[in-house]
Amino acid sequence: MTVISVEVSPRSYDVLVGPVEAGIERIVDMAGNSAPVLVSEPRVFALHGARVAEALGARPLLVAEGEAAKGWNELHKLLTAFSEHNISRDTPIVACGGGSVGDLVGLAASLFKRGCPVVHIPTTLLSQADSAVGGKTAIDAFGEKNLIGTFHQPALVVADPAFLDTLDERQVQSGYAEIVKYGLIDDPALFAWCEINGRGVLAAHRDLRDQAICSAIRAKARIVAGDVTDRGGRRALLNLGHSFAHAIEAEAGLGNVLHGEAVALGMTLAFRFSSELGLCPAADTDRVAAHLADAGLPVRLAEVGLAGRAKQLVDWIRRDKKNAEGQVALVLSHGIGRAFLDRSVDERRLTAFLVSAA
Repeated sequence: MTVISVEVSPRSYDVLVGPVEAGIERIVDMAGNSAPVLVSEPRVFALHGARVAEALGARPLLVAEGEAAKGWNELHKLLTAFSEHNISRDTPIVACGGGSVGDLVGLAASLFKRGCPVVHIPTTLLSQADSAVGGKTAIDAFGEKNLIGTFHQPALVVADPAFLDTLDERQVQSGYAEIVKYGLIDDPALFAWCEINGRGVLAAHRDLRDQAICSAIRAKARIVAGDVTDRGGRRALLNLGHSFAHAIEAEAGLGNVLHGEAVALGMTLAFRFSSELGLCPAADTDRVAAHLADAGLPVRLAEVGLAGRAKQLVDWIRRDKKNAEGQVALVLSHGIGRAFLDRSVDERRLTAFLVSAA
């Protein structure tokens, strides 16, 4: 069992990486005399959630699978269930599932009675390595990814790598993209480690997966601690590739391209655009594209059916949350491990780049 502390205001919390049983007792203690509520989706509940709910003595609630969970209707249904069960402000609400379940449940917990404790038990590689940590919650709205949300830090995160054994190859590849991201932001040694060990992570080598997950969590905890509400620019680096990715997801239709797949393509585009602007060595861009492609992830717009959609993608990027005062902001790179936020991207150059990047 590895315990990683996330030092954020107003209170810190732990991420436990290891068998889920290690977190059960802590959740029960947190609940006191109340019964926790466990929110999952049908497939994950059948695989893992029922066992966890029984151990916790928790009332189970089920939401839609995948990206379909992140909508107004699911949020309304969940809040209605909280009200019907008369959940108190001290009742732990346990999110057992992937990033979509975590995003939805975190948002609902932040809203109900002005805030209930949320515990994340992430069941995908992407959620264990990235989305369960940091306190961002959201649903999709008006065709846009993560448009409506809050910051609501979890009370505890319990990441059991054994849960990943039930994932299909595509989901593992999607989650792996977020691990690579941390090497590309500010840790070239981690990226080099991924180049050597990435196939082992993808092939379910337990020690390598544990190491990859812990490395990603520590990196995110360090970055989040310095910019909890994403206002100072430091936390924006976690969005390397994400402006492109959210545009790709929206243009393709939310849920048709997995988030990690879009992130992998988005990071490749960010590096290629940086190289075109003379900011990043071409050799670094080639390394990034080669490694992500080797991991089975898309690195060209044509691979996700979006060749020839440059104008539409820029229209989506223009709506990104990082933008301010009419200027497009992108996380770009001076090289592997040297990401930075450019707050004044030239839209004409960006459009021309995307036309040629198909």
